[in-house]
Amino acid sequence: MGNALHVVVCAGTVPDPLQTLEPITGPNGPGVKNEMMLPAVLDPWAASALYEAANLVARNPGSKVWLVSLGSKAKLQQVMMAVAQKVSFELVPIDGPIGGFTDAHATAAVLAEAIAALPGLNRERLLLFGGWESATRGAGVTLQLVGERLGIIDQFQGVDQIEFREDGSFEVLERVEGGKHQASVCMGTPAVLGWATGNLAEPRNNPQTGMANMRTIMPALQKAKPAALQADGLHYISVALPKQHRTTRIEKDMTPDAIARELVEWIGAE
Repeated sequence: MGNALHVVVCAGTVPDPLQTLEPITGPNGPGVKNEMMLPAVLDPWAASALYEAANLVARNPGSKVWLVSLGSKAKLQQVMMAVAQKVSFELVPIDGPIGGFTDAHATAAVLAEAIAALPGLNRERLLLFGGWESATRGAGVTLQLVGERLGIIDQFQGVDQIEFREDGSFEVLERVEGGKHQASVCMGTPAVLGWATGNLAEPRNNPQTGMANMRTIMPALQKAKPAALQADGLHYISVALPKQHRTTRIEKDMTPDAIARELVEWIGAE
């Protein structure tokens, strides 16, 4: 493909999934207990999008990747120390609240405004990447809302693969039920792609890539613009961990048919 691509990846920081998360209700609404003390990582769904973006750009000379992230500046700096060694990108940080209880519409508005203001961005060559889902919230609409605010109508969700053709069109594989993929052909950019896990392994750490990225990441973090997200009437009645329910019964000498019959009845009752 002869045309350069401008790929913008929307990605946030999330608490390490290996940590125990306990929801609480504070003066500013619901949140996670000791959230600022928990180690953070780049959202795993969005990380797949970033790796796919870097791979796509590497195969198309003259292309560029921006990483737009809304969240705590302190947490973002911590995460970038590791992510910067994976792939090359230009960081666009936005210092503001983020988590499982922020409003998707307010988040999308802030992200779209930041993307629209990117210097040198060619919207005709734009691919907007992000996670199909999120480790902080399963809204599944934030990326779609960002695309709509930017006027992008070609959108694909649950993407595992994108393959460009010589004429500038590309084929997208989206996950559907039954472990299958839906193949779609888009005539060209701009487009929005919400990534699933993709097909790429996590890139190895490259200290040289990390050093090159950090030359721009640190100044960008220092200049990060603050953003306040408006709830717009959104409120939560209560937050709590899912309840664990376990019922154990010991039976002797049950036949396989009897066990299967009881399981079917139990599933049907649910």
